[in-house]
Amino acid sequence: MAEKVLMKGNEAIAEAALHAGCRHYFGYPITPQTEIAAYMAKRMPKIGGTFLQAESEIAAINMVYGVASAGYRVMTSSSSPGISLKGEGLSYLAGADLPALVVNVQRGGPGLGGIQPSQSDYFQATRGGGHGDYHMIVLAPASVQEMAELTIKGFELADTYRMTSMILADGTMGQMMEPVALDLEVKPAPAKPWATNGTKLQREHNIVNSLSLVPDELEQLNFARYERYRTVEENVVMYEEYMMEDADICIAAFGIAARVSKNAINEARRQGIKVGMIRPITLWPFPKEVFRRAADHVKTFISVELSMGQMIEDVRLATECRAPVLLCNRVGGMIPSPEQVLETIQNVVKNGGAN
Repeated sequence: MAEKVLMKGNEAIAEAALHAGCRHYFGYPITPQTEIAAYMAKRMPKIGGTFLQAESEIAAINMVYGVASAGYRVMTSSSSPGISLKGEGLSYLAGADLPALVVNVQRGGPGLGGIQPSQSDYFQATRGGGHGDYHMIVLAPASVQEMAELTIKGFELADTYRMTSMILADGTMGQMMEPVALDLEVKPAPAKPWATNGTKLQREHNIVNSLSLVPDELEQLNFARYERYRTVEENVVMYEEYMMEDADICIAAFGIAARVSKNAINEARRQGIKVGMIRPITLWPFPKEVFRRAADHVKTFISVELSMGQMIEDVRLATECRAPVLLCNRVGGMIPSPEQVLETIQNVVKNGGAN
């Protein structure tokens, strides 16, 4: 059995990034993800890496652009307002088809909001995060172990598909401590013949750029990019099903909301209520097909979120309105309790939504 160490989620992300071969980190401190930058500041100099606290989030994401252009694994992290500042850079990364890992440990908003956990950046992450037509691969961990595993997965997927991966974690995931095994398998980074790493007089110059002033060419670039996105949707979908075999009610939840929901599901099952859960691990691409199949037998869906209702829209789209989709939520840094989720389940039964 692999040895485990007790770590915060933020620290697990940082250590896993180093394990994945990331030797360049650029960031700016903001709660509740500051431990990532603090960890990198300690560890990077000891292993010959580069840690730089940029003058702003805008500077940090553009430093990521530069290192990604050279073909190296690179990462930045922030929390909700900081990710907004990185939005233009995220779009530039997408426009230049550059692989990178961005971590968002979400806090309540909008605006400066508070420093407590949230999931209200779902729209921002799954719809791109900046201007233009593009996607990021969005991974949602529900444990400290997954914080580490999905960090490595994020780097690998970014390299495979030449696009940005994002770890979208709520503040609870970043701050909670759990035992984590760090002896994780890492696939070697692929060759990057497109990188601006010097010609060595053996090839033509590579140009990395997100500017395309010829309309026909820009259109074709977008068409080609979306063909690649379709390949991602076919091959990268990840999710967990929990007690879904005979479920009449389905909870949809990710991150801390999924962990809370499991407790409610276990109690509901003890009361004879047939309820299960689909936990998306990739928020983009969203596991549409598993929800579509579930709608063949599920009478009611409940989306449990730390937002005013964002993922619920994807659940409704995936289920094609064949069953009601209800919202159970808390916002502003509050977390739904197992009792609140259980009460929502019980109300569905009382109202005939599980018959």
